[in-house]
Amino acid sequence: MTTRTEQIAEHFRALIRDGDLKPGDRLPTVREIAAEFSSTGPTVRQAMGWLRVEGSIVTTQQGSYVADRVKVSSSSQDRLMRASRTASVLAEGETTRVLAAELIVPPLYVAEAFDIEPGDQACRREYVTGKGSQRLMLAVDWYPATLAAAVPSLLSTAPGKAGRVLADITEATGRAITSGRDAVKARTADEREASRLGITLGSPVLAGAHAWSDDQGLIVFGEWVLPEGLDVGWSYDLT
Repeated sequence: MTTRTEQIAEHFRALIRDGDLKPGDRLPTVREIAAEFSSTGPTVRQAMGWLRVEGSIVTTQQGSYVADRVKVSSSSQDRLMRASRTASVLAEGETTRVLAAELIVPPLYVAEAFDIEPGDQACRREYVTGKGSQRLMLAVDWYPATLAAAVPSLLSTAPGKAGRVLADITEATGRAITSGRDAVKARTADEREASRLGITLGSPVLAGAHAWSDDQGLIVFGEWVLPEGLDVGWSYDLT
């Protein structure tokens, strides 16, 4: 069962990730948070301690504030849940620059994921997500080619609706993601990743992939890379 400490930490973590709490914003006092969550001072202070360790907040004698340069990045699960709430995977203040949107023959592992014949096409979208001058993530999302015909935004590089692709799929086809699986690994950046993220070739990165499906099958196979210094995490309940 999720503890009250975890609930409090995740509550503020989500507000920071979504942009509802912005850099420099002051958090409520320990007493105010304890009253809101019917909790105790030590429990709240432990939750705030987690956020400090993650780099999400800083604490002074005047109180706790959202860090100027937040070091926590949204996980695939965070972005999917945000899309279900707001119709966009982007947090407040985040932007996405779409570098490519095309129908191409995918690598064999992508063809196998979608159970399509080698040589058949899939839709590939490559983009960089950032906040201000900070580049947060380089990603490539793959979709079945059949969706591209029904959802024109999949082949668009226009920035205005880049974060709403999942909502566009649901509106056009009725398909909505109901399950997902993530995998992550630490490695070094290749030449393309270093150039896109503005980092040095061979820099440490956290690379991941996610598969998002509904009862009809795979909708999105996503691959992403986070630059060094960004933490990413998941919440889970074993009950």
